[in-house]
Amino acid sequence: MPDAALLLGGFVLLVIGGEMLVRGAVAVAEKLGMSPLLIGLILVGLGTSAPELVTSVQAALAGSPGIAIGNIVGSSISNILLILGLSALITPMAVQSKALRRDGVAVVVSALLFATISYFGNLDRITGSIFVILLAAYLIYAYRQEKSPTAASDGHTAALAKAEAFGELHDSVIGHRAAAETRAGGTGILHSLLTALVGLAVVVLGGKLLVDGAIGIARSYGMTETVIGLTIVAFGTSMPEFVTSVVAAIRKHADVALGNIMGSNIYNILGIGGATGLIQPTSVPSDIVRFDNLVMVAASVAMFAFAWRGYQINRIEGALLLMGYVAYIFVLLPA
Repeated sequence: MPDAALLLGGFVLLVIGGEMLVRGAVAVAEKLGMSPLLIGLILVGLGTSAPELVTSVQAALAGSPGIAIGNIVGSSISNILLILGLSALITPMAVQSKALRRDGVAVVVSALLFATISYFGNLDRITGSIFVILLAAYLIYAYRQEKSPTAASDGHTAALAKAEAFGELHDSVIGHRAAAETRAGGTGILHSLLTALVGLAVVVLGGKLLVDGAIGIARSYGMTETVIGLTIVAFGTSMPEFVTSVVAAIRKHADVALGNIMGSNIYNILGIGGATGLIQPTSVPSDIVRFDNLVMVAASVAMFAFAWRGYQINRIEGALLLMGYVAYIFVLLPA
């Protein structure tokens, strides 16, 4: 099968399998009486990151650190510069000050931590453990924030906003929609569990096809695996974030769109980076250490700075983010 077909097939399977995995897992959790808040924070939040996770782990296992790490860093960059920039062009991205100080700082600190650790060492099991522990701590903190009496006035955490963005598109998140209630009553727990397991299998298969296709394309066209990971693979695995944020922006739910981006980057760096390091320790390519990590940090700081000024990202700032992504791709791609 041609490499391009493998790549495209991998993208399609990742999207389909990821949706099935989340939908089945949410339905099982609802039937078992799990709280809607925990479903949103854990199952939906982590489940919607499954395409990135499987792709990075499979690439690391295949001995392709450029794709594994490039996917993590490239997804974080495209989330801010491309997806947030386009969403802000559609509708200005408003944010509450407390939510920005809480989640915006977490995005910047996560990017800085990843860049610093990459500079001094590899993504090993110790680093992976630290990242996973930090993500768990953030989710516990987010849970407590959402349970607090001031949750509504402070704004939802980015972790829950990521789940809400999925619900904006699929009408199936955290048990608050009629479609979710109908599904919970209309299907058995075994059916829901089977849906989740099939979805997981499809995601794993899609990740393998995607990695195989990306490696083949890199070899055929003389491009480095790192560039492929930072561009094509990263954009493809970020497609769910692209669709959900744009849909939220079109519906004028700017807080959900921005929260989805911030939450996705936190999960990307701490969750996917941590799991990849734990499962298959891998080196961070020197090109990423010297350049792309710095772009990721700069993009995170720019997002925070734009949002801090007036607590929104307006259309001009959205256009600047988009131009930054075009410039970044121009620098990456060979002449």
